[in-house]
Amino acid sequence: MKIIKNDRNIFARKNTFREMKMFLLLWSTQSLSGLGSAMTAYALVIWSYTQKGSALMTALLMVSSYAPYVLFSIFAGALSDKWNKKATMLVCDTAAALTTVVMLILLRNDALQIWHLYLLNAVNGLMNTVQQPASEVAVTRILPKKYYQRVGGLRYLSSSLTSIMTPVIATAVMGMAGMEAVVAVDLCSFGIAFLVLLFVIRIPEKEADAAEREKLFLSVRKGIGYLVKERGILGLILFLAAINLVASVYNAAFPAMMLSRNGGSEKALGMVNMVIGIATLTGSILASLLKAPRSRVRVICNSLLFAMSTENFLLAFGRTPLFWCIGGFLGWIAIPVMNANLDAVMRLHTPEEMQGRIYAVRNSFQFFTIPVGYLLGGFLVDSVFEPVMARQKNGSVLFWMFGSGKGSGAAFLFFILAFVGIGVCLWFRHDKHIWELEREDGGL
Repeated sequence: MKIIKNDRNIFARKNTFREMKMFLLLWSTQSLSGLGSAMTAYALVIWSYTQKGSALMTALLMVSSYAPYVLFSIFAGALSDKWNKKATMLVCDTAAALTTVVMLILLRNDALQIWHLYLLNAVNGLMNTVQQPASEVAVTRILPKKYYQRVGGLRYLSSSLTSIMTPVIATAVMGMAGMEAVVAVDLCSFGIAFLVLLFVIRIPEKEADAAEREKLFLSVRKGIGYLVKERGILGLILFLAAINLVASVYNAAFPAMMLSRNGGSEKALGMVNMVIGIATLTGSILASLLKAPRSRVRVICNSLLFAMSTENFLLAFGRTPLFWCIGGFLGWIAIPVMNANLDAVMRLHTPEEMQGRIYAVRNSFQFFTIPVGYLLGGFLVDSVFEPVMARQKNGSVLFWMFGSGKGSGAAFLFFILAFVGIGVCLWFRHDKHIWELEREDGGL
């Protein structure tokens, strides 16, 4: 009996691999390319902050990347629904790689300026605007519905591995061979992903129907109209938009504090980022192994509330990398589980033929707060919280809570962000439309 059961398990695993083979190839190679891109981005954050010493100017790197993504996502999704998904991904990835080549040429000629990076990031953001909805639809087409929960975990698994490996590998490569070598690794990883997508990955394409032949603005209007009608999905998107605002203010302040606070350094920044990666890796494994919960909405709300009520406080009051690492771990351990359930909810409640335009509209609504948050975070650190802390005297309440010196203002900001994040979670937790999504589980 036991032998028969083992044989069945082996057969089931082989069948699972066969059904997920195309996705696993796409996921693994795109993840490798993502690691190379993350290494370059990490190196550029350190380079820009070292050059200017300004949280705002460093934050503008992300603003320039996200601004076109937000502005053009609605139209890009409608176009993505009409275009060949594989060709779209190949063209966008190639254009993004060319911006990296341009940056490498400028770097080798000692001509790289921070405004060059803003411009190149804007082009990258525009390419990602079109590529991302095409990639989402591609995953839906090559993957059976029953694996949606597992895929959410796997995709966050690659993200967590990238978070762990990026600071370690990027710092090591920069130390041994300079930033040019980091960029070269990025281009090599892109080449592997490009060739696999071009010659190996098969993405089914459907014949254009009436919806796909619609005029662009009509298609966009239908995407927006769908979300207006689906108030639960719209509520989740607005919830994540508010969370993204808080998170992007955090992201703008994070390197400024890690690189300038007493006890902070490039090593501390890399250490905390690595621990965050370990946390997301652990959460990704949990998300891949856990069965579909009875209440996906409850998991989403509780995961975000736990993250917001732990990490920011520890970053605010911690004075050593150990406390910052504990905060990073607690803040990110539940995020992959949240994201896996969010991804499943979106796929289950969005018709496949409209996913490109719906995801694109979602991106504009959900991510428009990110460039706003980065700008706000950089401004608040440089012009509000750091000056306030610089005026504190020994014995003051703020001095006692957050210390002194550069970076203490960022710590004060994290304290404020903790309460803002908790408030956002509690507010949207009472949105009745979000809880209406519980009525359908899609058979998972």
